Amino acid sequence: MPKGKWGRRVAGGIAGLLVVLAGGTGCSFSAARTSARLPVDATPHLVGKNISARQWSVARENALPGTSDWRLRDPGRTNAIEGYANRVSVLPGQSFTLYVSTTAAGFHVEAFRMGWYGGKQGRQVWASGQFHGQRQAGPKVVPGIYEVTAPWRPSAVVSTKGWPPGDYLLKLISDQGHDRWVTITVRSPSAAGRTVFVNAVTTWAAYNTWGIGTNVYGSKLGTVAGYAQRSRKASFDRPYNKGGSYFNWYELPMLSVAERMGLPLAYETDLDLDAHPAAFTRASALVFGGHDEYWSLGMRDRTLALRDAGTNVAFFSSNNAYRHIRLEPSALGPDRVVVVYKDAAEDPMILKDPTQTTQQWRLPPDPRPESVLTGVYYECNPVYAPYVVTDPGSWIFRGTGATAGSRYPGLVGVETDRLTSGVPVPRPIQVVASSPLTCHGWHTRSQSAYYTVKSGAGVFSSGTMNWSCAVYGTTGCRNHGQRPVPTTSGDFARRATENILRAFAAGPAGRAHPATDNYAQYVGRPGPLQYTH
Repeated sequence: MPKGKWGRRVAGGIAGLLVVLAGGTGCSFSAARTSARLPVDATPHLVGKNISARQWSVARENALPGTSDWRLRDPGRTNAIEGYANRVSVLPGQSFTLYVSTTAAGFHVEAFRMGWYGGKQGRQVWASGQFHGQRQAGPKVVPGIYEVTAPWRPSAVVSTKGWPPGDYLLKLISDQGHDRWVTITVRSPSAAGRTVFVNAVTTWAAYNTWGIGTNVYGSKLGTVAGYAQRSRKASFDRPYNKGGSYFNWYELPMLSVAERMGLPLAYETDLDLDAHPAAFTRASALVFGGHDEYWSLGMRDRTLALRDAGTNVAFFSSNNAYRHIRLEPSALGPDRVVVVYKDAAEDPMILKDPTQTTQQWRLPPDPRPESVLTGVYYECNPVYAPYVVTDPGSWIFRGTGATAGSRYPGLVGVETDRLTSGVPVPRPIQVVASSPLTCHGWHTRSQSAYYTVKSGAGVFSSGTMNWSCAVYGTTGCRNHGQRPVPTTSGDFARRATENILRAFAAGPAGRAHPATDNYAQYVGRPGPLQYTH
């Protein structure tokens, strides 16, 4: 395949496949411990039209034909087929290893770049040949820490040569017709002059219950029961219990809106904020499109530094930058383990460096509330309420038809933030929506806020989780058993989102849209129900 070409069909070659578990013709994989050479029928190929790397843009990509074939048809039982990759993100052309377990004799893989394709949300970029299937070992659990991993043998090494930057779903399809997803981000080498769409992979890992039904919340998700048996470390070395659903629920709707606008985009993960900070230099904006709760010190410091250098920041969900985490390596590579004890006294780091213990960022021994970055402060869960506009003259709501007091049912939920007294908040800060609600009997509000800083950067926080999933059709807002968000509410949120993304892509938003401070009018006292677990 010619150098620098993305999307050209390669018939009968091995452009997309480097190694198949100790069974490739004349190839081996050192980590695969097997004495048998497995039969291979591998004819992987790239799928689609030819776009040169130099000519590639989001607009050109989106003009290519899309498909709905990325959707799962029959996941089957949990062990029918499942897998994970040894990398969360790779640069274009780099390779990653797939680890797959299946009850079928064989399987193949299809790669779909996700976004916007004229009403479709995916484009098939690559297809593998046939791989040998095997039922792999059960979960491995570290006693007391409850870190769960899948100690599997590698199934294939896949090259991303010819894959454009973007967010991908790899669809594993067994010979029995069962299918599951594996996520991978082909990250952008540079975000300069671009709006960066950031995948919240650390939060995906924290919520993952694959293996024994345990995650960082306990042995029973979302309850205090089993909290002592929660995972203190969450590994990427295992499948997601819900495949790519975290991405599909919270981030794909926002990604589809951003791509449809044709803005210059870059694609990264929150791990890349920590591991590859130089890639974000001179970015126009950072977009946290979904629920991004778990942040390392590197993620937080880099985002603050970018803001103070003129990069705009948009939080389209709630409960962002709330948990302090550390990152550790696994046998598969760096940053494969999310460390989150949720209790500074329990974290061994308390004896070495108390500033790096893993609890809520707002708590001792070194309190650093998320409001320093987000402007708003996390308060309550669960919630379902109308979104109420209080500043219809704001540029954010231009073209939405909103007036003072306009209500948009269901847009407030499931978790909410608000402006809270007694915590540090950047000024000037402008509340543009303040929505009354009741959470566990407590009468409070969810608030959307926008603030600007000396660099000219603007920061927007929606203050509600349902914003991110409501902006595109009915694909989102299905997690945690939410009630549906009406189309009219989603249309409103989408138009406001487009206003924000367009302004943020143009450069430091505070220069054209300085915040008008109304802190005193909307700040409220801390509530008694701030979620701790």
